[in-house]
Amino acid sequence: MDAVPPAPEELDALLRLLDDETPAVRERVAERFALCGGDLSEWLATQPRPLSRQEKSLLAEMLSPPRREILSREWIAPTGGAAALQEDWESFEALLRSLSDFLHDGISLRQPLSDALDLLAEEAADEGVTTANELRAFLFEGTRLAANQTEYHDPRNSDLAWCIAEGRSNPLGLCLIFMLVGRRLNFEIEGVNFPGHFMCRIFEDGFPLVIDCFDRGELHLQSDLLENSELNRVQRNLLRQTVDPGTILLRLLNNLSQALEQAGRDDDAQLIQKLRTTLE
Repeated sequence: MDAVPPAPEELDALLRLLDDETPAVRERVAERFALCGGDLSEWLATQPRPLSRQEKSLLAEMLSPPRREILSREWIAPTGGAAALQEDWESFEALLRSLSDFLHDGISLRQPLSDALDLLAEEAADEGVTTANELRAFLFEGTRLAANQTEYHDPRNSDLAWCIAEGRSNPLGLCLIFMLVGRRLNFEIEGVNFPGHFMCRIFEDGFPLVIDCFDRGELHLQSDLLENSELNRVQRNLLRQTVDPGTILLRLLNNLSQALEQAGRDDDAQLIQKLRTTLE
């Protein structure tokens, strides 16, 4: 019977025991919550009493191990590693979805990543967006997406579903949302794997324009950026090149591993490092 996930009546009782400091009780509660698949957000949304901050912290910690197990089990690295993702955006997005589910706290109610991207694309189309540049303005010049200045190294910046729900992320997260929504609208949007600051590229009248999504979608003529005397030859080459999904995924995993380490989430960081080796 213990292997059966808790019924709603037991979940109610387990929640009341969350802050019990008795070691045996705490261990038993954690064991039972571990059978919930790491996500209680839909059930919690039906409950009349909101959780306190302490309760949320305790519950999120108990729901974390099963999400690690699920990610380990469901992570499907392409044969050939990251290089095999050259133009495979479908598999790329599937891996981003797995990471998003893993990084979810299991408590807050939100849309799955692909649904959130679909809705953003539908909203853009309903607003009359017909070009990549119009999508840039739609996403970044208003209030939909902004730079996460205060939590730049927060691991949640790699959880694109969280980023869309909260309306903020780091440079890579913002660019990924821009590219993935753009693909749904058949727009040509490229990634620019510039060191320390990921950006995007679109084309207007045949001219390449580089977009800094972290700076409210600021537009730059690529030719102007290339004339910057502070850039070395390697940086200029990177500015001209288009990055493939596999390289983007490696960069995201590197960022996420470092962010998790800084947050003191060593078990999660080790898992991400392990998954990265599957792409080499």
